[in-house]
Amino acid sequence: MNAVHPAAQDEVVGLLSELIQFNTSNPTHRERPAAEWMAARLDEVGVDAQIVESEPGRASTIARIAGTDSSRPPLLIHGHLDVVPADAAEWSVDPFSCEIRDGYVWGRGAIDMKHMDAMTLALVREWARAGRRPPRDIVLAFVADEEAGGGKGAHWLVDNHPDLFADCTEAISEVGGYSVAVGGELRLYVIQTAEKGINWLRLHARGRPGHGSMIHEDNAVTRLAAAVTRIGAHEFPIRVTDTVRRFMEDVAEISGLDIDPDDPEPGLAKLGTMARMIGATIRNTANPTMLDAGYKSNVIPGSAAATIDTRFLPGQEDELLAKIDELAGEGITRETIVRDIAVETAFDGEIVDAMAAALRAEDAGARPVPYVMSGGTDAKSFSLLGIRCFGFAPLRLPPDLDFMSLFHGIDERVPVDALRFGVRVLDRFLSGS
Repeated sequence: MNAVHPAAQDEVVGLLSELIQFNTSNPTHRERPAAEWMAARLDEVGVDAQIVESEPGRASTIARIAGTDSSRPPLLIHGHLDVVPADAAEWSVDPFSCEIRDGYVWGRGAIDMKHMDAMTLALVREWARAGRRPPRDIVLAFVADEEAGGGKGAHWLVDNHPDLFADCTEAISEVGGYSVAVGGELRLYVIQTAEKGINWLRLHARGRPGHGSMIHEDNAVTRLAAAVTRIGAHEFPIRVTDTVRRFMEDVAEISGLDIDPDDPEPGLAKLGTMARMIGATIRNTANPTMLDAGYKSNVIPGSAAATIDTRFLPGQEDELLAKIDELAGEGITRETIVRDIAVETAFDGEIVDAMAAALRAEDAGARPVPYVMSGGTDAKSFSLLGIRCFGFAPLRLPPDLDFMSLFHGIDERVPVDALRFGVRVLDRFLSGS
């Protein structure tokens, strides 16, 4: 295999820096300028790209690169251009100035997920300049609106332009392929093969309005508060999915840690910075996030509402909702605000072998394992087309970096060395998959 020219590894930092400076905060800013920039960077090296809008400003950039064997099913590489908002007062740097210091690229989107966009772009540009072609066709999709569920991005594209992804059978994107230190020198590289489903609920309580000075037994706020407290305090039972079982078995075998796949909770503390995230993937969850009631201090309102962020494991949605109804109790109704599916694919096949080989070629100590992501990605949308979706945005990270806490957090940043590593791994993976 041809080695990645140093220019691709050098260019990735500059590309990411430029991309971060586009404020694509969802929903207040539009992706169109970043999408145009992406298309221009591809056009510079002779890769034709098209910009598709779901509505004015909500733009995605799509390109198709011909491989040496067009009879093979294409691979989809997708990444989102939007980011969550950032309050500059909370950061130690301007979140959209893209500062480079202490060996890191700082800024909103540095890891969620403009780093993968930049790594992919740097590699595609280098291949085009060198006249290299992938073994099979590659479809690139840099999309809008992932942070709001993809209704104006990936979901909209799947519903309205499925032809753009014709014949794609596999895809890579966020959130996986990054290293996690466990037990000293051991480096797990977690590859996302599953993610929990989303059901954001709105609970409603009604009561009799009245004067705040009176004894009042039919209070909507009290009824709602009791329901929210029960739901927020409830601990759902452990449910071990196929992916969680495989993760626990692999980690136990690789590390020698005493972890019981059937009862993984006692062993979570041994997983270091991954413990909190993995803990959220062994059970359904329901977290109250918003309350809305009243309009004056001395008026008892006739209604109150609460938002509950529920996440369900594959195959567990009905069980979750039944428990929510039980906990909410009488006098509470619920509606679904946002719902999206859980996804899961097996950790096997040539594509997984290619990921593992690429990681080990750049890090002899790499131990690839599958995992479930507690959040959601555009994989939910693209899986509806029958595409097997994997989280594979490879990074070798410092062992003391709490990587997952930076997603949607303050002072989001990614190591420069990790970006260079990621370009090299992606080069090997795309050359051999």
